[in-house]
Amino acid sequence: MNNKVKSFIDHPVFIIFCFFLFAFIFFKLGPHIPLSIISQQKGEPFVVDGEGKVFVTPDIAKVTVGVEQSGVSLSVVQDSVNTKSQALVDSLKNLGIDKSDIKTISYNLHPSYDYSAPTTRITGYRVSTNYEITIKDFSKINDVIVTSTSSGANLIGSVSFEVNEETKQQKLQEARDSAVEQAKQKASSLAKSAGITLGDVINISENQVTPVYRTLNAPIDASAGGVPKEIAQPEIQPGQTEIDVTVSITYEIR
Repeated sequence: MNNKVKSFIDHPVFIIFCFFLFAFIFFKLGPHIPLSIISQQKGEPFVVDGEGKVFVTPDIAKVTVGVEQSGVSLSVVQDSVNTKSQALVDSLKNLGIDKSDIKTISYNLHPSYDYSAPTTRITGYRVSTNYEITIKDFSKINDVIVTSTSSGANLIGSVSFEVNEETKQQKLQEARDSAVEQAKQKASSLAKSAGITLGDVINISENQVTPVYRTLNAPIDASAGGVPKEIAQPEIQPGQTEIDVTVSITYEIR
């Protein structure tokens, strides 16, 4: 009997069973041992990020100006707005602003109502037209604002700054090149420190931060009653705009 028990205990299957049983009891009831394993296996993706920033000075200014008129007769109001608008456009052309850089962005007509009477009736009309002026010569920004007001514009919007499309794409590529180079250097440095060998690039993605261009409130507040007697020359500076690009490059591990 003892020989049978001894033979059973010495059997490899029993030994393996006991091993796993004790291991289960230990990990289930024994002390908790924190275990953290970080590994990068061959063939798994290795992702790095890079950021590139470029500063650029805007080379386009846009100014919004307009004419607004109110009155009882619609035809009279429209005629007045059209006459003043034509005078405004002519004065801008005389400054050297190209016709293609003067764009009508809105034409509005709003009736005025009398709600106190038993029957609602129209008592007048308000008509306005607005233009967006593109200025490529910044020395003319002040002249455009002052001349517009002097020519009858009583709606003066903001002055915004932008970068022309060709320059924008050029600076965007510079930021992109910088971001990619930073990502490559980071990947090489990390691979060297970790003792791994980088393989081919298997994916690359890009994220662009939309440039925020400066917008200034127009320094002139023209009223519908007429043009100010004295107009001071405003001092306007475009400043700089940041173009920011982030890229993520994925390598394979050899």
